[in-house]
Amino acid sequence: MIGPKEKRERAVGERLNLKGERCATPKCAMVRKPYRPGVHGQQRHRRALSEFGLQLKEKQKFKLSYGLDERNLRQIFVKAVKAKGSSAAKMVEFLERRLDNVIFRLGFASSRGSARQLIVHGHVSVNNRRVRSPGYAVKTGDIITTEGDIDVLKKRKEILRKYEPPAWLHLDKEKLEGRVLSPPQNETPPFEINLVIEAFSK
Repeated sequence: MIGPKEKRERAVGERLNLKGERCATPKCAMVRKPYRPGVHGQQRHRRALSEFGLQLKEKQKFKLSYGLDERNLRQIFVKAVKAKGSSAAKMVEFLERRLDNVIFRLGFASSRGSARQLIVHGHVSVNNRRVRSPGYAVKTGDIITTEGDIDVLKKRKEILRKYEPPAWLHLDKEKLEGRVLSPPQNETPPFEINLVIEAFSK
């Protein structure tokens, strides 16, 4: 049965890799049913989206991809507007610095959802202190370690041999330990971040 996450993915009409490794297999919902859910999902002709509709769709992509709700995303937007520099760049930086995203970027989990599960269950520490908040904002110099002799981490160790994290992160593949080398730099937004900025600016 196709779960709610994949149904939402089909609704926005784009692969968001919400199910991690499953999304790269024929079991992926976007492969099996490459159309929107519902009785009218397979209709070829669709009404063009308005400007508001486009903004709403991009917000939905960000919320689904990063596992946020409207309130969380708005808080990040407000923080980005108050910070120096481009609001769009700052918003991406704050999203990328979330601990669940960092765990995902380091390759310790196949998706941000799996990363959140590791954190909430107490398998992640930052600077030798256990952190259970997926939204914890990492800083330059922070050391992220995984704890617990669990099958998920054992499997990831094999996968990590061929994996390279983003340049702003360092990965010790044997210890399953990561270090934040710098703020996220030159990260290409996965979607149209400017549409999200416009939506919240109204």
